[in-house]
Amino acid sequence: MLDVKNICVDIAASDGRVARVVDGISFTLGEGETLGVVGESGSGKSMLALSIIGLLPGVARASGEILLQGESLLRLSEPEMCAVRGKRIGMIFQEPMTALNPAQRVGTQIAEGLIVHGEMTHAAARTKAIELLERVRVPQASQRVDAFPHELSGGQRQRVGIAIALALRPELLIADEPTTALDVTVQKEILDIFDELVAEMKMALIFISHDIGVIGRIADRTLVMLNGKQMEQGPTEKVLRRPEADYTRMLLTAMPRRARGHLVAGSAEARR
Repeated sequence: MLDVKNICVDIAASDGRVARVVDGISFTLGEGETLGVVGESGSGKSMLALSIIGLLPGVARASGEILLQGESLLRLSEPEMCAVRGKRIGMIFQEPMTALNPAQRVGTQIAEGLIVHGEMTHAAARTKAIELLERVRVPQASQRVDAFPHELSGGQRQRVGIAIALALRPELLIADEPTTALDVTVQKEILDIFDELVAEMKMALIFISHDIGVIGRIADRTLVMLNGKQMEQGPTEKVLRRPEADYTRMLLTAMPRRARGHLVAGSAEARR
């Protein structure tokens, strides 16, 4: 599904200096598979994600190769990449209150991609928006479809973000810290939804988090990043049980002992 080869992201400063924020990351991702990307803030996780979907800031440049079903994304023009976003690659951002348009009803925002990509009429797109809200477990979806983002809770807004990303049934879904601002109960519900969607739709999922416990819960394979570099990569159960990098061991040691025990037993690979 996705083949990322030696991706580097460089950011140019105003004084002419160039900083490398992603340095030689490579991985492959298959249909129905979840890759967890874990590391502290500033490790390059989000820049890696933005390079895949082609949303890097203007001062940033990506090099290397990103192949989606064999097609080189870095060689596409911006109009060509616009046709890929949403339809083939969906993205969910960390803070839905900033990702959602505060002046538009959530149903309109869910339906927008369906209409822009010519999938269906406005009336059909509204019906589909309600179905998607129900799918991501938003209560009273037929009423919530006309709500503005500020009228919803944080968990409900995140579910709207997931519904928007799912609308066109993309092959690849990228979730950038989607549970960070949520309480533990809502976080579990959101992770359950991701599990169901990957199994149901056979999509590939890149799930980014600074929380190795969350990654252990959802990912088949794990990529550990620090300062833009790959510290280690492998099956999640192996990374959690027998970490090779000192940094990975530090992340695990920082967790409470009891949580560490549950982490390995509850990992995605162990459950399968």
